[in-house]
Amino acid sequence: MDGNGRWAKNRFMPRFVGHQKGASAVRKVVMGCAKRGIEALTLFAFSTENWKRPPEEVNKLMELFLNALQKEVGKLHDNNVQLRVIGDKTAFNESIQEHIAKAEKLTENNTGLVLTIAANYGGRADIVRAVQAWQKANPNKSVESLSEEELNQYVALSDIASPDLLIRTGGEQRISNFLIWQSAYAELYFSDVLWPDFSEKQLDEAIASFAKRERRFGKTSEQVSKC
Repeated sequence: MDGNGRWAKNRFMPRFVGHQKGASAVRKVVMGCAKRGIEALTLFAFSTENWKRPPEEVNKLMELFLNALQKEVGKLHDNNVQLRVIGDKTAFNESIQEHIAKAEKLTENNTGLVLTIAANYGGRADIVRAVQAWQKANPNKSVESLSEEELNQYVALSDIASPDLLIRTGGEQRISNFLIWQSAYAELYFSDVLWPDFSEKQLDEAIASFAKRERRFGKTSEQVSKC
């Protein structure tokens, strides 16, 4: 969800105003996905690298995260949305950790959209943690015996389908350490729209683009056409 800072800068506003507007865009897109019957949505809210930003901006982002946990979770629950948070949550303050736990507990049995917030998350760190977890669970096995199928059970979001579509806003064309294991076969869609301006219209454009793609997963077009 890229472009909050540039959105604010273009309007001669502080960066945190852009993040506030970005939070409103999150609300619209989450409800838009729920209305369209999308099964799972993962949002990259805060990366492991984002701690390098100015302390004032990081503090504002933490305040925004806590505010969202306090005010938005009830609405998600009312709309049958299941909320999850992936990443190293131990870096957050105690209040944020408590609200994350409460939110996940409250919504864990909801059967609608699975909304995952990636916070203090990095794709490389996810893979490292997965290998460590596998090794801890299999102390008598050599790492040479580790297969993709086994490791896949230990990465984040292992219990839901791999992403079909990865959307990057703000004109940047990279995935920036986001779900790099899970998105191996995801279709990539890059939008020039800054995240605060991203709406259901842009969401539909991304879905329409995805619908036109031929997904071969290593096969030929001829093989896919016969399926």
